[in-house]
Amino acid sequence: MRTTFAAAAMLALATAAPAQDTSIIVQSTTSTANSGLYDYLLPIFTEKTGITVNVVAVGTGQAIKNAENCDGDVLLVHAKPSEEKFVEAGYGTHRTDLMYNDFVIVGPEADPAGVGGSNDVQAALASIAEQQALFASRGDDSGTHKKEVSLWSAAGVEPTTGSGDWYRETGSGMGATLNAGIGMGAYVMTDRATWISFENKQDYKVQVEGDEDMFNQYGVIPVNADKCPTVKVDAANTFADWLISDEGQAVIAAYKVADQQLFFPNAPED
Repeated sequence: MRTTFAAAAMLALATAAPAQDTSIIVQSTTSTANSGLYDYLLPIFTEKTGITVNVVAVGTGQAIKNAENCDGDVLLVHAKPSEEKFVEAGYGTHRTDLMYNDFVIVGPEADPAGVGGSNDVQAALASIAEQQALFASRGDDSGTHKKEVSLWSAAGVEPTTGSGDWYRETGSGMGATLNAGIGMGAYVMTDRATWISFENKQDYKVQVEGDEDMFNQYGVIPVNADKCPTVKVDAANTFADWLISDEGQAVIAAYKVADQQLFFPNAPED
């Protein structure tokens, strides 16, 4: 049995008629939406519980701000230190690991920085900076951007010194940044799920992958009604409960694009 947020609420809502007028807002990272996961997963949840889930897909930093402004019932993002601060500040009841995948660096087949095949992300980033090869960054305080900044720092590089030159900050979501990066021939760091689902790959391929520092953990957090009295507590907890349940985890694992699994469930068990 997995830990539940609201077992009684789950039991009651699981037997409710699908027509019940219940809906929640999930403030979410873009990668889960761009990958098509919600299109696959949410109808299954709604059929089971009658709860409609409305997703606001933005960068993790913005999703957290939105939740702090009480514009959501559940937070589902991928920047664990920021998520833990959100809970510590009282905005979330608690955080639970949900699923993971990894980040990759994609680039043109020509590979101007010579990083293709590398599984050392710090060395690859150092080479990109040394060669001043074009690199397109989201620059939007998203979970992906936060991870990218930490990786540059670990590589001993301050890329913003090349801002507007070889380092291009788009201030956009993952899909738009991939399109922009491919348009200018730049390297881009992306979560693997978005890359697999992305349709405008042209001659681009994964150039850097496999470094343990590129691990990408997602977490789920119900918003705290003590901070946000408008939170639909029972429905929010039911959704979070279902995601980390055996059934929800199996649904996440079953989602594939081009025969590739995009997310790997890892909610803790009792």
